[in-house]
Amino acid sequence: MVWKSMQDERPSAVVGVVSDTHGLLRPEAVERLEGVDLIVHAGDVGNPAILEHLRRIAPVRAVRGNTDRGPWAADLPRYEIFEFGGRTFYVVHDILEMDLDPRAAGVAVVISGHSHRPSIQIADGVLYLDPGSIGPRRFLLPVAMANVTIRSERLDPELIFLGG
Repeated sequence: MVWKSMQDERPSAVVGVVSDTHGLLRPEAVERLEGVDLIVHAGDVGNPAILEHLRRIAPVRAVRGNTDRGPWAADLPRYEIFEFGGRTFYVVHDILEMDLDPRAAGVAVVISGHSHRPSIQIADGVLYLDPGSIGPRRFLLPVAMANVTIRSERLDPELIFLGG
């Protein structure tokens, strides 16, 4: 039997993940983001005020989605690779625009949006996360976001379904 110390179970960081706000930042999403160490927005922000509001909660990494237009959106990258909590993250709005092999690049987490369909998948040891959309409801799809808790030994992704 293998015993793990309590230290192994403590999170080293929590990343709040949102996408497809399309100009709407729901109060219940803001509430769920309180206390995270970093916020990742996977595109289709819709309004720069969304990013300003999120930055008052935690540092923000954001990419441009297909509906993000105008001078304010020009500063948003199409994709972003960064390290946080000892893991490498790759963020792109549309997963079909991914331009690298995540495993070969040492990426631990690929975050995308665009589909409005929340999902968690693991392939070749890489976590693929689409938080869904916290913006205006689209069709019968749920309003959702995600958290990724970074622990010393593992990543714990969680989809969070919001009312509305």
